[in-house]
Amino acid sequence: MNKRHLHGLSWRATLLKILVYAGLCFVPTMTAFGVADDAPTTEPLPFVYTQWEHYTVADGLPNDHIFAVEVAGDDVWIGTEKGLARLNKKTRRIDSWGEKDGLPWRVVAALAYDEKTGDLWIGLFGGGLSRFSGGRFEHWDQLNSGLVNDVVYGVAIENDNVWVATTAGASRYNTKSGEWTIYNEKNAPMEEIWNYGVCYADNKVHLGVWGSGVLEFDVPSQRWKVYLDPDGEMEIDLYRDDGIVHVITTGVSYVENTLWVSSYFGMCRYDGRHWRGYYDHETGLPSNFGNAVRGRNANEAWFATDRGLGVVADFPSNTWVTYTLDPESLKGRAVIQRDERVLKTIEMEKSVPHNYTLWVEFDGDDTWIGTSKGLARALGQGYYKGLKRPIPMQK
Repeated sequence: MNKRHLHGLSWRATLLKILVYAGLCFVPTMTAFGVADDAPTTEPLPFVYTQWEHYTVADGLPNDHIFAVEVAGDDVWIGTEKGLARLNKKTRRIDSWGEKDGLPWRVVAALAYDEKTGDLWIGLFGGGLSRFSGGRFEHWDQLNSGLVNDVVYGVAIENDNVWVATTAGASRYNTKSGEWTIYNEKNAPMEEIWNYGVCYADNKVHLGVWGSGVLEFDVPSQRWKVYLDPDGEMEIDLYRDDGIVHVITTGVSYVENTLWVSSYFGMCRYDGRHWRGYYDHETGLPSNFGNAVRGRNANEAWFATDRGLGVVADFPSNTWVTYTLDPESLKGRAVIQRDERVLKTIEMEKSVPHNYTLWVEFDGDDTWIGTSKGLARALGQGYYKGLKRPIPMQK
């Protein structure tokens, strides 16, 4: 599946796609900052996160490769390449669990916390599904359950059901009856069965599927809806904003009746009537290669890419904030951009720990970001939605 968009796909994104297709490969990248206009502006601007905290193995994490983050009250659960960790926000204490502690598999690729039961569901990359409850781990795999595959990319809670996105389809487990349901090309509209992401909200489950776009499962009716690029071309995107930007999707996030989608060839938004595609050459998106997406509301979404974080801070005005790390100075930078025009650049002591970002999780006004070189917390003191006009300087 080697597609080149008319909207600026680089050879590098294609190479990375092939690497990820072969396995869980992550390639560090350099950030191209470009030229920025840092002159004072009176235009309305979004909130910019300028205070950051970093957590690494030096602070107690079992590994710096962070695949998933899940916030549950004062606890922040962290899935890493070498085990599960829990950070207490009040005490800053980090506890961790590995295979020697009962974790069935060391690579934790997905997390979902069930607020009703207090259980933590753990997607294991190669090890199946686990539940951490009462200090004990339970384990499901292809041999002892209806889990369709042991390579798990995503987990989501839907009422009494747990959805598991795997490389061979999706499985749905009812925690009360113990019943498993498998969804693949035989009973769901999957042209391909490699499920990359899953989310649940408002009676809808959305699956991001490699080669099948986004599938929407309406829970009350048990019916599927398929979102594909309607021009039918795999190599080029003939008409922009006519549908999903690409059929190889990596992340889905549904909030306020709005679907946000990440792919390896751009990102997009769908409000139920209109699509909007995003590409790096015309927005603040740092790269078309998306690893994940998390929507905060209908007008704000964070895209984790291989070259930093791209944030649609205000959809109506197409205003973005891009967070990156300078690999030479190791300092951070936030660039505010509207369409292709840079409005302001803010230099910071800290930003993301690495430009290869893998996950985003909201925590009130704060935001947690998983990267290939550690965990970051962006502190949102004073956060506001949308745009505000800067206060003029007193003479």
